[in-house]
Amino acid sequence: MKNRSELREVIIKVIYQVNIMRKGKLEYDLDSLIKEQLEIKNEFVTDSVKGIVDNQEVINGFANKYLKNWTIDRLNQVDQAILSLGIYELKYTDTPRVVAINEAIELAKKYSDDDVVKMINGVLDSIYHSEENNG
Repeated sequence: MKNRSELREVIIKVIYQVNIMRKGKLEYDLDSLIKEQLEIKNEFVTDSVKGIVDNQEVINGFANKYLKNWTIDRLNQVDQAILSLGIYELKYTDTPRVVAINEAIELAKKYSDDDVVKMINGVLDSIYHSEENNG
């Protein structure tokens, strides 16, 4: 059984695939993409992937609001997936805010460069401090 950190890696892999499929205007089945990545069905992964896909426009809006001189669509697909997961966990789940931010940063450290790690940290930290105080 995978731990939550490993499951988050699965989530960003599926979101990465979804982003690629959407960009290429290809049809895809979300459940099949999830099943390809997991040997055992997992509610956390399924709920997170579907939540990110269903709320992608709102998630992108949060990202764009807090990215400085940048937009989420200019990030590479992996960085988009990591940032989307972080924002999703902050805004739509009961995951402790510090955990959501830290997990996204750890994924960025593994898959991105230092500048992206700082950028993701900055965006999530800004969302946490600004949005949490306003509702």
